[in-house]
Amino acid sequence: MKIVVIGGTGLIGSKLVAKLKQQGQDAVAASPKSGVNAVTGEGLAAALTGADVVVDVANAPSWEPAAVLDFFQRSSKNLVTTEAAAGVKHHVALSIVGTERSPDNAYFRAKLAQETIIKSGSVPYSIVRATQFFEFLGAIAETAVVQGKIVVPSAQFQPIAAEDVADRLAEVATGRPLNGTIDIAGPEKAPFNDFIARRLKASGDARPVVGDSKAPYYGAAIDDTSLNPLGEARLGKIPLARWLANL
Repeated sequence: MKIVVIGGTGLIGSKLVAKLKQQGQDAVAASPKSGVNAVTGEGLAAALTGADVVVDVANAPSWEPAAVLDFFQRSSKNLVTTEAAAGVKHHVALSIVGTERSPDNAYFRAKLAQETIIKSGSVPYSIVRATQFFEFLGAIAETAVVQGKIVVPSAQFQPIAAEDVADRLAEVATGRPLNGTIDIAGPEKAPFNDFIARRLKASGDARPVVGDSKAPYYGAAIDDTSLNPLGEARLGKIPLARWLANL
């Protein structure tokens, strides 16, 4: 089947396209680099011609509150409208675990708006909510530097490898639409600061990591329920130790 991956040249998208091609699918990477812009609509109709499935893993270039909301609202509206006209049979979107539980996080609010648009459209859909990726642990640490220390939340955290995310998306994209949402997470749960400390240690970074229950996550307060699945979730196979060994 023809599967168009919006954001197909990014971290998750590139892995997903490769996996789908290995399975024998006609996977197409669509992004501004290939002349397809879901926000403006440029090249979208042509890219979706003959598509059976569309997987949206695009990320906003700016996380400023107004900009990120505009990105996900405009791109999602354009996608569901163009998909309906093209006869696409399945829309798959990558979202975030806990979008509705962190109203102070602008990015989460934008992803929740995206989910709402998808659900209100006419195209059968599947929403895959993932926890944070291992690949972003280092960047998160750099946003939390306080007087030479890394001060991050101490709340429970269950991040996942991008490889596992792509595996699950490939499975969902080649299956029947769920017309619902599933959560995916990593195989291990531990305090947020523990994951950050292990990531820094693996790269030889000796800065101390401090867990603080009041430390924000991208500007928002979190607790043990904020970033983790609260019910059933499909767990990835790659533990942090194995991922760190490949740095």
